[in-house]
Amino acid sequence: MFLENAWYVAALSADVSRTPFAVKMVNHDVVLYRKQDGDVVALEDSCPHRRLPLSKGRVVDDTLECGYHGLRFDCSGACVEAPGTKHIPMAAVVRQYPAVEKYGMVWVWMGDSALANTADIIEIKEWDDPNWGVNRGDAMEVACNYLYITDNLLDPSHVTWVHQSSFGSSDLVGVPLEVTEADSGITVWRWLRDIEVAPFYKKFVKFSGNCDRKQQYEMRYPAHAVIRAVFTPAGTGSDEGEFHPDVFLMDSYNFLTPIDEKTTRYFWFQLRNFSPNDEAVSQIFNEDVRAAFNEDKEILEAVQIGMDEHGTKLHLAADKGSLLFRRRMSAKIEAENAANDA
Repeated sequence: MFLENAWYVAALSADVSRTPFAVKMVNHDVVLYRKQDGDVVALEDSCPHRRLPLSKGRVVDDTLECGYHGLRFDCSGACVEAPGTKHIPMAAVVRQYPAVEKYGMVWVWMGDSALANTADIIEIKEWDDPNWGVNRGDAMEVACNYLYITDNLLDPSHVTWVHQSSFGSSDLVGVPLEVTEADSGITVWRWLRDIEVAPFYKKFVKFSGNCDRKQQYEMRYPAHAVIRAVFTPAGTGSDEGEFHPDVFLMDSYNFLTPIDEKTTRYFWFQLRNFSPNDEAVSQIFNEDVRAAFNEDKEILEAVQIGMDEHGTKLHLAADKGSLLFRRRMSAKIEAENAANDA
């Protein structure tokens, strides 16, 4: 079960063109295409006649033409042409989904269109800041339920074992996590004092010696994670006042779109407070971050298999944030379903 009254990332903007683009998301088959003015359209990917996916058709002007019998549907989902018929059948209509582009991605609202508000899409103030560099990121499919990924993204402790050569460090072991809750989601975080800089970050920090490191993992509803990494010279780490001038900041944005109950499409990009126009740095980020996410993918796909076969017998202290997120999500889905049934 999924929360449908929410914005999910459907595709990277670069993947959507005048050629129909099929995506499955939240158990819905959707087709994306661009109008002549460049705006993105999202429609139900199924012709109501013989249920051929409309993504197997073609874009004609601003309409989508079925590749079987030539029915054409406009941007609202209404059939505007039905060859060989005097009158367009009333049932010749497909669902239209609100769609918008932001941050190089196409966002689609999967629930009640009347509730769609683009202001609900996460606001990233550094996106257009010339002092911040952007790693445009990518997407991958992960063969597991999205909630196992939200578990992972609310668990800073896993990096010690899963990402030993990149994000991890033995200095992280045993340091307790703080958990805070807001209307938007759950955040887990901790400061680690006077420790060695982890391997991935050593290439970029501007200071020498040990650091104070903050791990901050925020998961927003329905499944959007903001992971902030802070590295500052040892003895200078604080949540009060300004950061040290040599602070390293990286915000990793991770957007999970359930495909079905056992498959998730994972989109990401990062922002950094240094080398804003350095393509070489962006390339290193691309390669190293993808390598780390592939490590997560291997673990999570094995977790899905293991949980299907055996379930779990215990929880750890590090699970506090993820369990709270699951409870809150479950309540939101139940409330949405109750409202739909009323």
